[in-house]
Amino acid sequence: MTHPAPWRRFLAEFVGTALLVTAVVGSGIMATTLSPNDVGLQLLENSVATAFALAALILTFGPVSGAHFNPVVSAADWFLGRRTRTGLTLRDLGGYILAQTAGAIGGSILANLMFDLSAVDFSGKERSAGHLWLGEVVATTGLILLIFALARSGRATVAPAAVGAYIGAAYWFTSSTSFAIPAVTIGRAFTDTFAGIAPGSVPGFVVAQIVGLLIGVGLLLALYPDAGRNADEVVVAHPSDRPARTGKRSVRAS
Repeated sequence: MTHPAPWRRFLAEFVGTALLVTAVVGSGIMATTLSPNDVGLQLLENSVATAFALAALILTFGPVSGAHFNPVVSAADWFLGRRTRTGLTLRDLGGYILAQTAGAIGGSILANLMFDLSAVDFSGKERSAGHLWLGEVVATTGLILLIFALARSGRATVAPAAVGAYIGAAYWFTSSTSFAIPAVTIGRAFTDTFAGIAPGSVPGFVVAQIVGLLIGVGLLLALYPDAGRNADEVVVAHPSDRPARTGKRSVRAS
C-alpha cells in the first residue's frame, strides 16, 4: 500500500479547511441576502449548508488526511496515539495545525471575494461572554467524544454524516453557535459578515475550545481506555506513514 506523502496530507487539510470556511462564511452571506429580516432563518440556512458541506468534505479528503480540519481533533489524535504509535506524529501535528489555520484564513478570503466584498475585512462582531465560552466548551467536548467514539467502535465510516449532523445541531443547542474549531475561529475573524467574529474575541473562544479538548480527552480515557489504538481512523480511516509493528493487529482500513 502506498501511503500519502506528508505534503499531500497537509494539502488535503489546507484545501478541506479552506472549503469548509468558505461554506460557513459564504452561506452566511447568502442567508443575510435572501432573508435579511429573519435571523432565525439565516441561522437555519447557514447551519444546513455547513452540515452538508462538512459531510461532503470529509468524504472527499478523509482517505488522504483523515479530514480533521480541526487543530483540537489533530491534537487529540496525536496525544491518544502516542503509546500505540498510531495517529499523527508530532511533526504531522505541527503541519496539520499550520495547514488548517492557513486554509481557514484563505477560505474566509475566498468567500469574501466570491460575494464581491473586500478580501480581508476584519469582523466587528464581538462574541466575548462567559456563556458563549461555556457553549464552546460543550461543543468541542461533544465533537471530540463523537469522533473518537466512532473510531474506537469501528464506525468511522459513518463519520461524515454523524459529524455533519452534530455540527449542524450544535449551531442550535449551544449559545456560541458551535465554532468548535480553533483554525476556523481564526479564519472567521477575517470577514465582517454573518459568520464573523471580532479578532479580540478569538482568544477567548480558542481557550474554551482547548478546555473542551482536555475535557473530551479525559472522558475518552475514562470511557474508552484504549481509544488510541484506533487513532489512524480519526476522523475517518487514513493511511499512516508509520510502519506496522510486528505482532500487532493493524487498525488501518485501507
